[in-house]
Amino acid sequence: MQVDVKVEAREAVGKGVARTLRRQGKIPGILYGQGECVALTVDPAEIRKVLHSDSGSNSLLNLSIARGGKDMKRTAMLKDYQVDPITGALLHADLFEVAMDKPVRVRVPVAVTGGIPVGVAEGGLLQHNMRELHIECLPGQIPTHITVDPSNLKVNQGIHVKEVPLPPGIMIMDDPNMMVVSIAAPITDAKLEALLSTAPAGEGAAEPEVIGKGKEEEGAEVAAAGAKPGAKTPAAAPAGAAKEDKKEGKDTKGEKKK
Repeated sequence: MQVDVKVEAREAVGKGVARTLRRQGKIPGILYGQGECVALTVDPAEIRKVLHSDSGSNSLLNLSIARGGKDMKRTAMLKDYQVDPITGALLHADLFEVAMDKPVRVRVPVAVTGGIPVGVAEGGLLQHNMRELHIECLPGQIPTHITVDPSNLKVNQGIHVKEVPLPPGIMIMDDPNMMVVSIAAPITDAKLEALLSTAPAGEGAAEPEVIGKGKEEEGAEVAAAGAKPGAKTPAAAPAGAAKEDKKEGKDTKGEKKK
C-alpha cells in the first residue's frame, strides 16, 4: 500500500529546534537516504495516517519534500517513531529511503482464515503460535498480511513456516520448522486435577531446626578438648558468681586490715 506524505526540509537541528517544532504542532523527522540524510519537519497527522492504514509501518511513503522552493520526490518507509509515554503524542519520526528494485526485509502479520478447524470441533484448542513472519521481498510486493488456513487441521496437527503458501517473490526468513498455527489436545479434568494437586518439584517437608546438641556431639567436643571419654565436665558457673567471689575477697582483705 502506498501513502502520499508531505514534509518540509529544514537546516536547523538540535533539541531547542525540536521543542520549538512541537510547540508549533509539528514534529522533527529524519530521512535516511541512499547517500544523504535530510532533516525534516513533519506534520504528526501524516504519520498517524500511515500508522492507521492497512499496511501500517510497512506502507510505502510517496514523499513530497519542500526544499528551497522546490519539491523533491522520494519513496520511503517508516523506520521508527517516538511517542510520549503519558500523552501518547508523537514526538519524532525516522524514515528510510527505499529503491523499488532492491529487496527489503519487514515483518508482516499472520491472518488466520477459514472455518472452525476439525480439531477444534473435536474439542481441541487452536493455538496461534506466530503472530507475524519476517519476510524479504521488493518494496512493491510487501503484502498487508500473510494468510494461513487451519480449517483442515486435526488434534496435534499444525502448519509450519515451510508449509505457509506465499505469493510470488516473497521469501520467509524465519526457521522453516517453526509452528505458525496448531491444534492442541484438550486437557482432561483428571489431568488438570493431578497437576493442581502435585507439589512443585524440589519442595518437601521442612526439617526442624536443631537447637540443642546431642550426647554424641558433646562427647566429640570433649574428646577434642583433651578430656577423657566418660569424664564428668564441670558445671558452668551461674551468672554473677564471679562478682560474688570478688566481693568476698574484698571483705576478707578488710577483715585483715582491722
